[in-house]
Amino acid sequence: MNKPIISIVLGTYNRINFLNLALDSIRKEMLDFPHEIIIIDGGSTDGTLYWLIEQKDVILILQHNRGEWMGKKIERKPWGYFMNLGFKCAQGKYICMLSDDCLVVPGSIINGYNLFEQKIKEGIKVGAVAFYWRDYPDQVRYRVGQAQGNKIFVNHGIYLKEAVEEVEYIDERNYFFYHADTDLSLKLWKAGYVIIDSPTSYIEHYSHANLNIIKTNWEREKKDWENYLKKWDGVFFNADGNYKSSWIEKDYNDQNFIVKKFPKPSFEYIFSKKRYIAKNKIRNWFKLVIPKKYHNKIKRIFYKKNT
Repeated sequence: MNKPIISIVLGTYNRINFLNLALDSIRKEMLDFPHEIIIIDGGSTDGTLYWLIEQKDVILILQHNRGEWMGKKIERKPWGYFMNLGFKCAQGKYICMLSDDCLVVPGSIINGYNLFEQKIKEGIKVGAVAFYWRDYPDQVRYRVGQAQGNKIFVNHGIYLKEAVEEVEYIDERNYFFYHADTDLSLKLWKAGYVIIDSPTSYIEHYSHANLNIIKTNWEREKKDWENYLKKWDGVFFNADGNYKSSWIEKDYNDQNFIVKKFPKPSFEYIFSKKRYIAKNKIRNWFKLVIPKKYHNKIKRIFYKKNT
């Protein structure tokens, strides 16, 4: 049996319809290329597990992350924990990290792999290759993220497995969901690796896949961001200065129109997301206008009003 060159790793939870689409796009992309597909499920209850058992080309890792067991509530584990399960059992030279609500534009993974191999042959110490992606249907242009210090990071893309091993995988302690992928990229940069973008690799990411899951993740973003700033302050940036990240954006016209496979977003999601954005804007305005010494007092007043 040929050893896989690329291990494709993605996590999932209660998104069988999207996972089905994602897996179909991966299979078509990797049809004649040595690979393995590793899916980590957080204990889905929508039929995903029964469906995955029937997918004989998938390595399934089941790790329940919700509910109760023997009278005790199961402690929820972070995104990094689940991805590391897949990363650590991957046999490929490369690890391709995707999401269960993504579609691979044809040619993207292979193009990223070819670029990776080319740069390594040129003697460049590449740790990862980032794919361009967009949140559909919210965004038109595709993008690759740049962390502080203009360091490219990977949202979706390919890692060199030995590089990920060297930096001891994803940080499971400081992040629950957000910024752990950026943190991994910065660890690679710090270890002397470079991360480059693949101009011919594109991913469609559906931003409305599961409203309830998205809500719980949004609520934890602030704490993850605080941990991120604390960890990297003084390394690639100073937290008391300009530490904003940026994006490399570009236009692309997918002649395959693969994005049409996605369903239309629900009204519930659109309304909820707009409300969340508005709430953050009000919160930021509040911090700028009201003197800091009054913040806690006003919060207490609002808390009493709403309880």
